[in-house]
Formats: sequence, C-alpha cells, structure tokens
Amino acid sequence: QVQLVESGGGLVQAGGSLRLSCVASGRTFSTIAMGWFRQAPGKEREFVAAISWFGGSTYYADSVKGRFTISRDNAKNTVYLQMNSLKPEDTAGYYCAADHTTAQGMSRLGVSGTAYWGKGTLVTVSS
Repeated sequence: QVQLVESGGGLVQAGGSLRLSCVASGRTFSTIAMGWFRQAPGKEREFVAAISWFGGSTYYADSVKGRFTISRDNAKNTVYLQMNSLKPEDTAGYYCAADHTTAQGMSRLGVSGTAYWGKGTLVTVSS
C-alpha cells in the first residue's frame, strides 16, 4: 500500500501561483510514477501531470503545458506541482496519484488505471 498526503492548496487571484506538495509513504520502493489529477465541480476527474519516480520523465495535459511544472525529491518521497499563471478554470480539487507504471503510462491510463490516491487539496482561482 502507498499513502499519499497533499498540501498547498488555497485561494489565489488569476495570474498568481501556488505550489502543491504530496508526501508518499508506505511501499514507496515499488511506486514507479506519481502525478496529479484534478476534478472541477460537476466534471470528471482529469489528468494534469505525471513524473517517473526514477527517470524524471514528465507528461502534462495540454491545458497546463507551459504553466505547470511537476518535480520530485526522492529523498523526501515528495512530489511537487508548481502552478503559475493560474486561471479561473484551474479551480478544482487536486489529487495526488501513484501507480506502478511510467509517467506516460499514467497519462494514458487515467483515473481508472491509477491505483493510489490522496484525499485532495482544493485550489480556487478568483477572476
């Protein structure tokens, strides 16, 4: 089992920045990729970004490319999501995810193919 705990959400004005963090614990040695998904009110949960735990390769949803950056600190078992130039449409619950796959695999498998989830942190972007 892998446990994931997110932090860093909050209220920010459009154009601002936030950094989300996700700390992993448990059987992290067997965790290959970690990433972020988001779910806006009334919408399905969608892929945002993923990073391979050892290789450092990254994948992003088109809607966040050039604005969001995913990174990791293996020594701290922590993954970050730096969000810049935030827009009101970025408002959502952001969920940390992990699975025994690659970053590309997580981007393709999506919600149904991802095994481990955090409880989420809320990001609200005001216009």
